[in-house]
Order: sequence, then structure tokens, then C-alpha cells
Amino acid sequence: MEIFLPYGKKHIGLKLPEKGYVGTFQPTTLPPHASETELIERALDAPIASFPLEQKVTPAMGVVIITSDNTRPCPNSVLLPPVLNRLNAGGVPDENITVVIALGLHRAMSDSELKDSVGQEIFNRVNVVNHDINKVVRVGSTRLGTPVEVFQPVEKADFRICVGNVEFHYFAGFSGGVKALIPGVASPLTINRNHSHMVEHAASAGSLQNNPVRQDLEEAAAMVGVDFILNVIVDEDHKVIKAAAGNSKQAHRLLCEHLENTGIVDVPQVLDLAIVSPGGAPKDINLYQAQKALDNCARAVRSGGVIVLAAECSEGYGNETFKQWMTSGKSPNDLLSDLRQKFILGGHKAAAIGKIALRHKILLASALTDDGLVGIKSYPNVESAVKAGFALLGGEPLYGIFPYGASTLPKVKTSNTGRLE
Repeated sequence: MEIFLPYGKKHIGLKLPEKGYVGTFQPTTLPPHASETELIERALDAPIASFPLEQKVTPAMGVVIITSDNTRPCPNSVLLPPVLNRLNAGGVPDENITVVIALGLHRAMSDSELKDSVGQEIFNRVNVVNHDINKVVRVGSTRLGTPVEVFQPVEKADFRICVGNVEFHYFAGFSGGVKALIPGVASPLTINRNHSHMVEHAASAGSLQNNPVRQDLEEAAAMVGVDFILNVIVDEDHKVIKAAAGNSKQAHRLLCEHLENTGIVDVPQVLDLAIVSPGGAPKDINLYQAQKALDNCARAVRSGGVIVLAAECSEGYGNETFKQWMTSGKSPNDLLSDLRQKFILGGHKAAAIGKIALRHKILLASALTDDGLVGIKSYPNVESAVKAGFALLGGEPLYGIFPYGASTLPKVKTSNTGRLE
């Protein structure tokens, strides 16, 4: 049989055996009952636990809108115009509005990338700036001891809006909500301390209750203040299929609940082999981002099984520290030990891959040319990686396909207990 797997900005065709095929697992996409613009306008018309945006602002306010960079499938050019129009309706002139790109510790976007992201009209209409980790101010500390330092223009603003998309996040539970603020426009120190809690058991994909990372970042964001959010869920084509606006926590949780109902998929039996794509660009723009799909789908594979990760990684590793760890020549156990001794941002992603490599063989099909990555065997194309995966297992292995792995959270029903894991 033939399947097509997202890879960068294209789809790769693969011919696979029918024997051993357990299924193709992806989120349930319910067709929206309205256009993207209508969904967004409806959310802004009826915000959750909040007055409408235009009623919350005054003409003299300085407003910042914090939104995602180009490593996220967030349709800024679709989301921002309705928000700006509502601000204008509330009397806020364009010259009082700044769009801040939440880079976290990612590279700055070029002017041409910013124009592509927010749209030419928005780029010309309001001030659009990258977050700058060298221009932060201290606000305080959380109960877990995280120092709260944020981009100065965000801290000085009179009104703050977070815009973003909601998807599973491998240690914050879900993306979206106030995550645009913390870690999006925070200092390296703030991000490092918050992310250090990823090693705790409750810090996992789909988990919000007692998740130390999510609780800590929401406490930190509350110290700065988030006045309004607009969050969306997008489909595999990055089209808005669900939107919510209003209170930073309640609107976010509504979309998290929707994602739980559509993105958690039952896999009938544990797999010997998983063929995984993060979902194409931008989710496989670099290995740093593609790791999320690996983390999600490893849940469906038995110990000693194989995961083929098809991620183009057109921009390489995505983080210099991550690259250094991945090319260090150390063992997966060494990376985990190093992280336990001292949490280092970037190294945490490598250690997460190392943790999976202790239980599974990871085969990576990508544009990366380095061989000998810690815990990973590299291949120049998807076909050769898949062929190697079947050869490693021999016989007729049970296999499944995850074409949108970054948005899919599998749960496997065990054969002996019927329990979902």
C-alpha cells in the first residue's frame, strides 16, 4: 500500500507492506462550521469570562500583542487583523500598538520573515519587533523560585494580549495561553529555571493538573499581567478550526479540553515500529522542534522497538547548545546524568531524546548531514530510514503511522489488562 507523509513543505510517498499494518493515527479533524475569520470574530464577540476587547481598552493605553515566531504553526496574518480592528474600535490608535514576536531563545526573525508572518499590511501598520533577551526587567520570583524577567516593552505596556495556537506540549502539557509571555518573552534565566521542572513526573504532554512547569509559568505571567488572549487550534494545513478569546486561563482551558477530545488517539495494541512525521513545516523546521513528535509517539512503541522520525530539519538543529549535546559523542545515559547534575536549556531537549533512545531505536530521516548523533541513526531520506527500520526488526513487525505526530497523543490499550496507558 502507499501512504504520503508530510516532510518539510511537501509530502513523501512510501510503499509499505499490508501485513503488520495496525493503522494510521492522527487527530480527529472536525470540519468547522464557519470560515477562519468568522471563527475568530465569533470568539472576539463572545469572550470567555471577560468583557469584549474593545471595551477593555482606552485610547491612551500602550498595547502589546505577543505572538508566535515562525517555529510555530500560528497563523499570525489571520489572527492579528481582527485584534487590531477591535483595539481601534476601542479608541487605541495604531501608533500605540506593538506586536512582539515571542522568540523565547530562538533566533531573531528577519524583516522579510516578519512580513511573511504577520502580513505586509500589519507590518506597515504597527510596530513589529522581535523579543530581545538582552533587554529584560525583573518583576519578582515565583513560589518555586523562578526569577521573573521579561522583555522591557512588554513589562512597560498598559495592556497585554497573548495570541497563539494550542497543541500538545511535551512538558508544559499544552502550548498556548500565557506561554506566549512566559517563556515567550522572558530572559534565559527565567526560561531555564521554569523548564528545569520538566524532569518531574507530572510535567508531561496533555497534563495540566499539578504540572509544575505550567503552574510556574502561569504564576510568573500573572505577576506581569495578561489582560486578554486569542488562542486557536489549527488543522494539518494550519487553518483555524477552533478559536477562543478572553480570560487567559479559562479561554485556554476550553481549547485544551477540545484538543484532548480530538488529539488523544487510541492505538489498539503496542507497536514494534512507528513511522512518525511532526506534520511537515514548520513543525519539522529543525530537530529542536521535531523532538516533540518523537516524544509523543514513543508512547505507542514497545521497549526495544523502532521509531522512524521523518523530519526535514531545513534549519538544522535549531539551538547551538542542543547541537553540541547531540554531537557530543556521549551516551544517552550520559546526557540524562549531565542534565540531572545541572539543568541546561538546549541540553534538556537532547536529554529528552536520550531518554527515548534508552528504550527505542531512533532512525532519523532529515537534511542533517551529521552522523553519530546521540541515540539516533541518521538517514538521507525517508525511504531508506523506513527500509532500515523494517530490516532491524525482521519478520512482519506491527507498525503504525503518525503523519501529524506533534499534534497526536497516542494511548495504547494493553492486551492483558485492557487499560489505557
